[in-house]
Amino acid sequence: MSSDDDSDDVPIADLKRKAAPPAKPGAKRKKESEKKPAATSRKRKAEDEDVSSSKVKKKKTATTASSKNNKKPAAAKNTKKKNPPSSPKKTTNGAPKRVKELSQLQRVDEAIKAFEWWTVPELPEGQVFRTLEHNGVQFPPAYEAHGVKLVYDGEPVDLTPEQEEVATFFAQVPEDGPQLSESGGQRDIFQKNFFADFKKILGRGHKIKSFQKLDFSNIRAHHERLRAAKKAASDAEKKEAKAQRDAEQLKTGYALLDGRLQKVGNFRMEPPSLFRGRGKHPKTGTLKRRVDPERVAINVGPSNAPPRCDIPGHAWGSVQHDDTVTWLSSWHENVMSQNKYVMLAANSSLKGKSDYAKFEKAQQLKGCIDRVRRDYRANLESRDSRTAQLATTMWLIDVYALRVGGEKGEDEADTVGCCSLRVEHFTFGQGGISDVVLEFLGKDSMLFKQTIDFSSNESGTIVYDNIRRFCESKRPQEQVFDTISPPELNAHLSSIMPGLTAKVFRTYNASETLQNELPPASAMKKLDTVNAKLVAYNEANRTVAILCNHQRTVSQSTQAGLEQLAEKLETFKSQKKDLQDWMGKKKIPLHSGEDPASAAQEAVDAAKQLKNSAKSVEDKIAATQAAEKASAQRREAQKLKLLEAHKFTKHPEKKDIEKRIAAWTEKIKKCEIDLRNKNENKEVSLGTSKANYCDPRISVAWCKRCDVPIERIFPKTLLDKFAWACSVDGDWRFEALPIKKKGTTPPDDEDDDDDDDDDDDDDDDDDD
Repeated sequence: MSSDDDSDDVPIADLKRKAAPPAKPGAKRKKESEKKPAATSRKRKAEDEDVSSSKVKKKKTATTASSKNNKKPAAAKNTKKKNPPSSPKKTTNGAPKRVKELSQLQRVDEAIKAFEWWTVPELPEGQVFRTLEHNGVQFPPAYEAHGVKLVYDGEPVDLTPEQEEVATFFAQVPEDGPQLSESGGQRDIFQKNFFADFKKILGRGHKIKSFQKLDFSNIRAHHERLRAAKKAASDAEKKEAKAQRDAEQLKTGYALLDGRLQKVGNFRMEPPSLFRGRGKHPKTGTLKRRVDPERVAINVGPSNAPPRCDIPGHAWGSVQHDDTVTWLSSWHENVMSQNKYVMLAANSSLKGKSDYAKFEKAQQLKGCIDRVRRDYRANLESRDSRTAQLATTMWLIDVYALRVGGEKGEDEADTVGCCSLRVEHFTFGQGGISDVVLEFLGKDSMLFKQTIDFSSNESGTIVYDNIRRFCESKRPQEQVFDTISPPELNAHLSSIMPGLTAKVFRTYNASETLQNELPPASAMKKLDTVNAKLVAYNEANRTVAILCNHQRTVSQSTQAGLEQLAEKLETFKSQKKDLQDWMGKKKIPLHSGEDPASAAQEAVDAAKQLKNSAKSVEDKIAATQAAEKASAQRREAQKLKLLEAHKFTKHPEKKDIEKRIAAWTEKIKKCEIDLRNKNENKEVSLGTSKANYCDPRISVAWCKRCDVPIERIFPKTLLDKFAWACSVDGDWRFEALPIKKKGTTPPDDEDDDDDDDDDDDDDDDDDD
């Protein structure tokens, strides 16, 4: 005989498969009486939920609008209704749809997202963590010599592996790039710096004496072959390489912070190379030396053991147990002679706390911005030069969102900020107060050039007179604000508001501008598509980017894409005109029935299959070239297909033509919106302000008010970074906050975009 207990040994999946027939009312009541304890438990649970919900309602009623903006981010709410379990989705042929399996890395990342750090109590002031464990850094592989000869004065030269590696670094630099091309303007300094370091590697007495006699063509050709072979890698080879990278990330790319898994940002040590820098850098071409473990300092928790150094015969330079800093590893790099750090990733709790504190500080500035402005307006007319210069720089930083700037050495890029502006950066035109051009290279050597109309701003006339006075009797290379420095400016700001620095102004002004420029929800209701609402958002975002001077260079691919989109728009307009002309006609041109894109796709698939089956490198390169040619033919075939897209396969009725005209009208409208959006934003970097300066809660709340998916505003990296902001309600506002007396702000982990470090090179790892 079987009993109810027999089911304990039956797998749950088997029990689910045994679907019982509908029970009779009597039987149902009997079963319910047998399960009475469970029902009682459910009733008690429901009563508990009613009590807790009533408490929440009472608390919510008492909450004011200002306190809503003052609270920490709430835990994410699950407002979705629970739907009954549905049957597995099926494909068109009736087979069950295959569920996408997550990789091991993806599963780890999903597990990390489950931790809501903003719901955890804060640590004591000054303490960043209790425990910290990690596996150090991932070092680049040792150099493998290729044996290709460097030619000097027409003769091949034997080099040691170390010497060959440095020569290969130079051969890898594109001859038409900004470092070696004539138009780049850096070739001479790049070659000079490289050869100075190359001679040190060669040593005294080496036959190589002149850079002009060097011929890197053999090594350059070898490098091009390796690039072509890498590009021609089969799918299996690419999969194997990815598996290797994933294994490295699983080993070194994660840390345990207070027992919680966190992603590490730049866990791969920077490989040796030639320093390139940003803009016209005086140290471009300098050799970035290989970093050994002995140059690396490791930081772990007070009670945690340091990671093991996996390179045989080596050990870490030092180990410390400091729970007041945010870095995991550090080393001293040789080019700029400065410390660099391995930090947790942008979506980590430490970075999230830093971001939250940064925007909270900006809200505190909003609460006392009037006091700050009264201070510098009162001091603008001071007879004391230092006081007047402090007030003038504060006005420029507040009104034009300039970075504070700092002194630069001769071996650093000539980039400036407000405090380091020189006389040569101001041009006083014939128009007087309304015709002053301010032009200089800012962070990342981005040009700031703007004609300033001082008469259009409050106190602008006094500021204009001050700048003219500060520039008098000075040479062009002398500083305008020569009696103050950034530390002195920040000290004065802190005397007005505790913790206030010049950096906070950019965050405050960017956030305040975005909130003011975003159109209200009532205006968005008149727009019928999400794309139209995105254009409105981007217009507000662009205003912020222009304020902060966030520019970008228009690449060739971007320009080509815009031209293709414009061509596509003209095609749609021409096709709509054809459709309108066909109305009422008995004879119209019909579709040819041909699909040139289909044949071109077959050629692409065949070339890809050929590449995967190729054995030798030469065959793979040839197959890759064939695939590129087939892809180009496919693009041309798709253009031909588009030219016939509006035609019918048989003579249409009037209603069919009207329906297609309506469809083409929507295509034209969408294409016009896309083209306008991309054209207006092609020279402006919208992502920088979203990632670093604008409070993300402004965008989240606006999206909720205007029914715009937040995924259309924030890419995945920013959604992960700003998970703490995604739970705010649609009525959240960037409002003033009271100044906190004591340290609820965690130690700053260096805002990558705010600081005035212009010397990071292109080889640095990036998290986003």
